Amino acid sequence: MAPIERTASGVWRGDLRGGSGQIDSTSGVLHATPFTFATRFENAKGTNPEELIAAAHASCFTMALSFQITNAGKEPTELKTTATVTMDKQDIGWTIVAIALDTRGTVPGLTAEQFQALAEEAKKNCPISRALASVPSISLTAKLG
Repeated sequence: MAPIERTASGVWRGDLRGGSGQIDSTSGVLHATPFTFATRFENAKGTNPEELIAAAHASCFTMALSFQITNAGKEPTELKTTATVTMDKQDIGWTIVAIALDTRGTVPGLTAEQFQALAEEAKKNCPISRALASVPSISLTAKLG
């Protein structure tokens, strides 16, 4: 299989507090998606890099978990993951200090212990988890039902 490339772009206009930006992706899913100082630091409507990281991690991990479960001979009915990215002011500047993955699944024939083990394996092998390996804490809660 050939290497996979995905592309997105960000444009910023103006100063940090008063300016604004937009994100576009080649797929078109992100098209002129706004981001500003307020969307990043004040919870205004729009997106921000940390939310996009959370979305990428949640989706990648959930697909990796589906792969692990399928390889274990089971078929998930539903898997739902929430990724929470925590950013804090450090001496070096704003830093992502933690990511919490919270996954819930419905998988007939799988025990809670098996689900936890497969979720840990998915967390370890998900490409986004590996890309974020420098984050001091990536925690996981995995529950069936």
